[in-house]
Amino acid sequence: MLRYTLMRLGIFAGCLLVVWGLVYAGAFPRGFGDSNLLWVLLLSLVLSAPISFVVLRKERDRASVQVSQRVDRMKANIEANRSQEDEVADEAAAPARSQTS
Repeated sequence: MLRYTLMRLGIFAGCLLVVWGLVYAGAFPRGFGDSNLLWVLLLSLVLSAPISFVVLRKERDRASVQVSQRVDRMKANIEANRSQEDEVADEAAAPARSQTS
């Protein structure tokens, strides 16, 4: 997951540099007043999102599988702990039942 995040940030940084250069070259319009930085950031974000969606598809699928496996392991561990607690509770309750009978 960290690898996917870093790759996504890298694509955003690349888009930021390209957009910054194109704005100052005059290919894209500049923002109004002090909003130029916000304009460049927003435009970079809008451009990097579809690029990341297409370019990082395999990496996103790989990360999804890893997260899914981790969730399945955690569910199995929780279920194992729950069954151990039930066994301990049953063992503790067994002598109490035999004394009352």
